[in-house]
Amino acid sequence: MEDTKILEAIERYIDGSMTPEELLYFDNLRKSNADIDQLVVEHTYFLQQISRFDKTRQFKSVLAAAHSDLVEQGVIQIARPAKKSKIVSLFNRHKRTAALAASIAGITALAISVLISSVTPTNQKNDIALLNGEIKAIKNQNQQQNREINSIKKNINVSGVPIVYKTGGTSFLIDVKGYLVTNAHVIRNARNIAVQNSKEKELQVQIVYIDDKRDLAILKITDTAFKAPASIPYSIKKTSAEIAEPIYTLGFPRNEIVYGEGYLAARTGFNGDTLTCQIAIAANPGNSGGPILNRNGEVVGILSAKQISAEGVVFATQSRYIHQALAALQIDTAYARVKLPATSSVKGLDKTQQVKKISDFVYMVKIN
Repeated sequence: MEDTKILEAIERYIDGSMTPEELLYFDNLRKSNADIDQLVVEHTYFLQQISRFDKTRQFKSVLAAAHSDLVEQGVIQIARPAKKSKIVSLFNRHKRTAALAASIAGITALAISVLISSVTPTNQKNDIALLNGEIKAIKNQNQQQNREINSIKKNINVSGVPIVYKTGGTSFLIDVKGYLVTNAHVIRNARNIAVQNSKEKELQVQIVYIDDKRDLAILKITDTAFKAPASIPYSIKKTSAEIAEPIYTLGFPRNEIVYGEGYLAARTGFNGDTLTCQIAIAANPGNSGGPILNRNGEVVGILSAKQISAEGVVFATQSRYIHQALAALQIDTAYARVKLPATSSVKGLDKTQQVKKISDFVYMVKIN
């Protein structure tokens, strides 16, 4: 197989655009060819770092916006610096731009290095060592930015006035330590985020991962009032559901959990989008981020969007992307112990009993 075709196949394999037959063939190829398997691992690593670099820029933007808000509110007072020479002032004015340009140059150099190593297997150990060093630096930078952002968020509501939330959507637990998944669009542009459990108890959360392309976000409950459950009753399926397979969802289109049922209508989404699938189910905006489950109590998708131009056409992000999102998150060793539920304890129960057991693990997302 030519080098360009290998890279093209690896790209399609990673982003999930292969057909089931191609996927089966490529999985067998990875098992039989160690070089191909290594290329997949390295290229996945590379794409994840490019994604994390983009998130770094987003973090900087959020940090700058939050800082500006605090300055405007008078919470932070900025002392005027002493008059400096024009050269010093000019340097300080543009040093962020220069730093960002240097970061982009570094990422570009890293990208070229990885691509060269993928088609030229020589000196791979040196390239991998260099990549690991860059990854470690990015991790440290992201961790520092996370600390700064969280610190600023804590100071935003300094007036003592209770935060007034509005319903944003739905989320559900994917780890007993308080990790939830929802849609990225549910929390986009939110200044404050909380979740509400089935007992109408509000709990504070923070964002730990966002993937706008797949409309996925992972939240972490940080509230001390959260009591971790012993286990999660449903599992997260790695493969797609079958067409006409019965499914149901739980969500919060209003201030109580609502059940809806239907079936998988198509394995692809709008205009053949392979990231999503089409489902025949009644849904409202507050359902976004809710779990789509099959009769075995397995999550097969996340309710994502309703097509405005066609009444009743609803799409869901496929559940396998939750596994991919967690793999990307776990590049940061702080999340190495996050584990998705692998088995469904409600399999074999009737629908009423399943819903009763699962409802406590589905949360309303509230934003302002």
